[in-house]
Amino acid sequence: MKSLMNIGKWFKPRTNRDIEYTIIGDQDLKERQSRLVTVITPVFNAEKYLRKTIDSVIHQSLGTDKMEYILVDDGSTDSSRDILLDYSARFDHIIVVFMKKNSGTPGRPRNIGIELASSKYITFLDADDWLEPTGIESLASILEETGDFYAVGKTVRVKEKGMSIIGEHESCKERRSVCPFTIPHIFHHLGPVGRMVKTEVLKTNQIFFPEMKFAEDKQFFMEVLAHCPSISTTTKPVYFVNRSDNQKSRLSNQTNIMQKTNCNLKVINHMMSKNLDSNKQKMMLNRLYEFDSISRFFTTPHFQRTKLKRVYYHKLNQVLKTTKKLDYEVSEEFLQPMNKVVYQLFRDKKYRDLENLYDWDRKEKIKEVSIQDGLPYISFNRDIHIRVPMHAIFKEGHLTHNTYQLQFHVFGDYLDCVTDVLIRDTKNGLNEVTLPVVVDRGGNGTVEIDLLLLGHLPPSTYSIFLRYRDYMKFNIRTSIDEQERHLLQNRQFTFFRTVFSNVGLKIERLQG
Repeated sequence: MKSLMNIGKWFKPRTNRDIEYTIIGDQDLKERQSRLVTVITPVFNAEKYLRKTIDSVIHQSLGTDKMEYILVDDGSTDSSRDILLDYSARFDHIIVVFMKKNSGTPGRPRNIGIELASSKYITFLDADDWLEPTGIESLASILEETGDFYAVGKTVRVKEKGMSIIGEHESCKERRSVCPFTIPHIFHHLGPVGRMVKTEVLKTNQIFFPEMKFAEDKQFFMEVLAHCPSISTTTKPVYFVNRSDNQKSRLSNQTNIMQKTNCNLKVINHMMSKNLDSNKQKMMLNRLYEFDSISRFFTTPHFQRTKLKRVYYHKLNQVLKTTKKLDYEVSEEFLQPMNKVVYQLFRDKKYRDLENLYDWDRKEKIKEVSIQDGLPYISFNRDIHIRVPMHAIFKEGHLTHNTYQLQFHVFGDYLDCVTDVLIRDTKNGLNEVTLPVVVDRGGNGTVEIDLLLLGHLPPSTYSIFLRYRDYMKFNIRTSIDEQERHLLQNRQFTFFRTVFSNVGLKIERLQG
């Protein structure tokens, strides 16, 4: 194993802290600078998954000769350090950093990784997650092709019951060199997963993670995107988030909702201090006000159970006080009609109505939709009407010549934005098919589902969605409890009404 005694010649810490870590690993600076991508992994008591995580980097199609892998151990007390020493001894491109004491935040280990990184691009990988074998190559190739500063691909959440896609706006289509602010929900998924950043952006603009227990990734990637004139996205899978049986060990799950909100407040104040362009600031703050301070805030199980709901109201008041610095009404930027209603109930101090609304929303799985002046609404307590952006009602469906023709009627604001039908496995979000759809100005829609095109899909139950504005989707509601079956190539295709009264599809393989 070679020595890194000369690291002080080229590494200049961004603070004057006492030496807080030891570096084990090897390559001289010239060799490291020739590598294309740096992968950074913060590690803390990750022995259960760490080998799988590291192996997913070692086996990348890009090749280890084009990567450096920096793993920063944040004071682990299990066998994580032994595992890291084992890998660093066997692989030249692995650099291990041992911190002298635990920092209590994923931000500090990641920042050390950024400071030490010498490659052209940086990507992050948590110590209990793993990468698609071609993930790093997919993102690096896009950045090399476009010259963009940032690329993001598909992130898959893995649970015991199956896999689902998260942050779909980031991976629903191939985009090249687009302004990040043209993607409506770009700030609604800001974890350090499935994305790659040009190192120059971080070091030139001194962008680092705030060293907090929560929300550090939001602030970091908001700053990154604010400095990226263009970015690219891909539909290719890149990153797998492990949510199977490690929930208790994750730092974010050891932080309660009030602590999380205090961290969000710090991010709000920080981003306000940046004096960004008004439209950019609106998009960033909308994520923090609408998504974090309303959607996530009031849907926590603790809010449903606690008798001390006034604590929540006091904390939200603290958050909303910051809006007095803005020159616009913050609720006008909300994307979900439900959140606008909740916001108004809160401002009118109708707390009991607010609580009852969330209780109803949680329990009423199939909500009745009424059409008023051609637009869909759901109603709560008769006098509270909540707009539904898009709603579809099944008209009829029939099978002819291995094709299922599905007819429906669409109501809502975006009739001319419906682009396709998405058929997706309910247990594995990577198994999907998209088909073209036609919706006329009156809202009448038709899709022809050629069963031969579904031949590669495995036996499972599938949801059927209409998709609009790139990635936003909604079901086709039906009241008809009838099934349409068709046999084709030793498989049975059954179109049926789901438990939520939507049109669904079941594919079964027949015996014999």
